[in-house]
Amino acid sequence: MAYVLLGIAILAEVVATSLIKSTAGFSRLWPTVACLGGYALAFLLLAQAVKEIPVGVAYALWSGLGTAAIVAIGAVFLGESVGLAKLTGIALIIAGVVIVNLAGEH
Repeated sequence: MAYVLLGIAILAEVVATSLIKSTAGFSRLWPTVACLGGYALAFLLLAQAVKEIPVGVAYALWSGLGTAAIVAIGAVFLGESVGLAKLTGIALIIAGVVIVNLAGEH
């Protein structure tokens, strides 16, 4: 169940991060409310997940998968470029997450 909570936390963080641009520097009310609500939900669920998952493993998954998802969203929906350097960086992040999980104490 802890990994389900972590997955939902990552999803909430990715949605919140995706909304940052639409807040216009936190000057637009509803996008700001949605963005901050997403972050609040994400941290609430992350706090619950780390009751059972080691913090290092949880944060590796959180940051790695979140970063990869945001790069993909930026490329697909926000018109951001994705070159070889970005793809290599994402591959290294994912490799790091895998290594941390393999070395983690589950």
